[in-house]
Amino acid sequence: MSGFDAWVNAIAARTETALDHYLPPADTVPARLHEAMRYAALGGGKRVRPLLVHAAGAVSGATPAALDAAAAAVEMIHAYSLVHDDMPCMDDDDLRRGRPTVHKAYDEATALLVGDALQTQAFEALAGGDGGADLAAGVRLALVVELAQASGSLGMAGGQAIDLESVGMALSREALETMHRKKTGALLRASVRMGGLCGNLSGDARGLLDRYAQAMGLAFQVVDDILDVTADTATLGKTAGKDAAHDKPTYVSLLGLDEARALAGRLRDEAHAALDALAGSGDGGLRLRQLADLIVLRTH
Repeated sequence: MSGFDAWVNAIAARTETALDHYLPPADTVPARLHEAMRYAALGGGKRVRPLLVHAAGAVSGATPAALDAAAAAVEMIHAYSLVHDDMPCMDDDDLRRGRPTVHKAYDEATALLVGDALQTQAFEALAGGDGGADLAAGVRLALVVELAQASGSLGMAGGQAIDLESVGMALSREALETMHRKKTGALLRASVRMGGLCGNLSGDARGLLDRYAQAMGLAFQVVDDILDVTADTATLGKTAGKDAAHDKPTYVSLLGLDEARALAGRLRDEAHAALDALAGSGDGGLRLRQLADLIVLRTH
């Protein structure tokens, strides 16, 4: 196992522990809701967002303990978005991470409440959870603002609204980029920025981290669009080919497969260039570079 693989596994395990800490026990009343919340958030997923939090946190000099609340919070927001995205009123999918989606494993009303509860639980973790006790109040507030902006109507939720409105439409490249920088990119960008906020960085270093984050936020969605047409359902752990089936605008439908792949490569180069300019980033810079490669070269 490579050093990077060992680090990924260690952060994934650390995030699982943090999520287990912040989520109410499954037998807490109402038990069915809490069981479903844990079903949605625990035991699966690539944990890309917590990995970005911890890698950026290493650059900023934050301790792993200080990063746990941020990593758990951003992953709870991500999990909530997947639960709602899979519901019949949205993308209507039966499979997520290789197992039944929450509305299939439980029911639609429970899935709706799971998303609601995971969202508020994320902000509780940032604002007052004891897992990040060494975070100053001002840092906690900055983290809350960052995550709220990334997940609200000007970020992820707004991007999802544009996505729903765009079914069957031919978007310009600029409009498609705007949608994806909100829908997918905003939360990935926030993950990097939150890791930086947990430590101490100069303004120039924050700007370089943000350049990296913006490139990776868009690259992740470009690769998702590619995988939707090149990978199968078993590999993805979710239904393949749904974008074309639902007549959704994607980078592949707009640019073609080869140009979409080329765009992902250029975005990875932009991310690497930002890190090259981030002097003294140490192990965190290396991990961010490796995560850029992972995001662009992944097969699922």
